[in-house]
Amino acid sequence: MSKSTVRDFGSKINVNKICSLGDAVSELVHDGCSLAISTDLEQRIPFAAAHEIIRQRKRELTLMAPISDMLADQMIAGGTIARVLAAWVGNVSAGLGHNFRRAVESGIPHHVEMVDYSNFTMALALKAGAMGVPFIPTRSTLGSDLLRRNPGLEPLTDARTGEELVAVRALRPDVAIVHVQRSDEDGNCHVWGNLGVTLEAVRASRRTLVIAEEVVSRQVIVSDPNRTLIPGFLVHAVVHQPWGAHPSPVQGYYNRDHRFFSDYHHQTRTWEGTKQWLGEWVYQVADREEYLCRIDREPLLLKNHAPAAPVDYGF
Repeated sequence: MSKSTVRDFGSKINVNKICSLGDAVSELVHDGCSLAISTDLEQRIPFAAAHEIIRQRKRELTLMAPISDMLADQMIAGGTIARVLAAWVGNVSAGLGHNFRRAVESGIPHHVEMVDYSNFTMALALKAGAMGVPFIPTRSTLGSDLLRRNPGLEPLTDARTGEELVAVRALRPDVAIVHVQRSDEDGNCHVWGNLGVTLEAVRASRRTLVIAEEVVSRQVIVSDPNRTLIPGFLVHAVVHQPWGAHPSPVQGYYNRDHRFFSDYHHQTRTWEGTKQWLGEWVYQVADREEYLCRIDREPLLLKNHAPAAPVDYGF
C-alpha cells in the first residue's frame, strides 16, 4: 500500500483508499498507540481487524472499547493490550472475559491496566474529542468510586450556580477501526442499525480504518446522502472484507453466531485452552479467507429481509 492511500488527503477527492487488511494494520496501528474499536451495540464488531493486529504482534496498545464483547478479551490474550478504557470487558452471551480477568488479577499472559468508565462517560469522552473541546460536564457518576479511580473524570463546581458536576475529559484515539455495511473507494460509508458511539469515535480519532462488507461505486453512496454517516475525508484506508465482523452480526448481511461465542467462552476458561483457540483461529490462519473456510455460514444467512422504503431526493 502506498503512503498516499493512508494519509491526510486534505481537499483531494476521488482518492482510492482500498488496501489489504494486512497493509492497513501495518500502516495505521503502531506499537503503543490507542485504538477505538468495537463501538457499535453488539454488531459490526471488527474481529477480522483484531485478529490481524494479533497476528502482526502489535504491542502496548491502549484499547478504548465501549462495547467490547469478546474482541477485547481476544486481543488481551494475544498480548497486544497494555491498557483498557471501558466499562466492562467480557462475553455478552456468556458472562466473563476469562483472559481479561486473568490479565488484571494474575498478569497472565501479562498485566493489563484497567481504567474504569461508565458506558455513558465513555461516550461523552469520545464526543468531547469529536467536538474538539477539553471536557463535557455531566451529573453522571457523582457519588461513585469512578471519580477516585479514573483521572479522566474530575469533580467540577459550576462557578455560577455552585452545582457539583463531573468533567469528562476528552479522548482522542490514534486510530478508530470500524466495520460498515458499504463504502466507496474514497471511504464514504453507508451505515445503518445500532450505531453505539461509532460516529463519535471516528470524529474523535486521528485516523480511521474502515472494514466494509461491500465496496460500491460513488454513485451508490451519493444516491442516499442521509445514510452516508462516515464521510471519506475522515477515512484513511478502506478494506473490503465480507464477513469481517463474524461472529458478531451485521444488519442486512448475516446474523450472530451464538455457538461461536459460547464455544470461545468454554474453551478459554484455562490459559492452555486459550492458547489452543488462538492457534486454531488466529495464528494458524493465514488470512480472513482461510478463517471463513472453517465456519458454517449457512445458518447465519438472513431468513427475513426488511428493505427500507425508497426515498425521493428529486429537485
